Amino acid sequence: MTRREAREQAFMIIFEWEFQQSGVEEIIKNAEIGRELTVDGYARQLSQEVVEHMDIIDGKIDVFSTKWKRRRIAKVSLAVLRTALGEMLYIRDVPTSVAINEAVELAKKYATEADASYINGVLGGAARAMEAAQAGEAKQ
Repeated sequence: MTRREAREQAFMIIFEWEFQQSGVEEIIKNAEIGRELTVDGYARQLSQEVVEHMDIIDGKIDVFSTKWKRRRIAKVSLAVLRTALGEMLYIRDVPTSVAINEAVELAKKYATEADASYINGVLGGAARAMEAAQAGEAKQ
């Protein structure tokens, strides 16, 4: 399975979590049984990181989503944002630009072009803030 496919699986798990809010392992187990799906290890890791750090990730969405309050963001777009921010913040071997590009592609596939543009803007703001914070840490 490619990293892109695994990322898409993680996005789907995170989307399902929004409605069930049960443990990631339970969602994965149900997907494996109900859909005869084999969940990739990367998808499992990423979705667990997102759910474990949901408060921090949602806080970032609240800060960088200037047009919409989180409760007004479409659930698909919210799942895409959470997946990408989880990757940007907690998966060290994925370049930020890749996480953003993949999120935009997921949005184009599962949402609309306008959602993709919005997601790009939110993630771009988060990425710039992360780079500035890292540059500040490097100076110290």
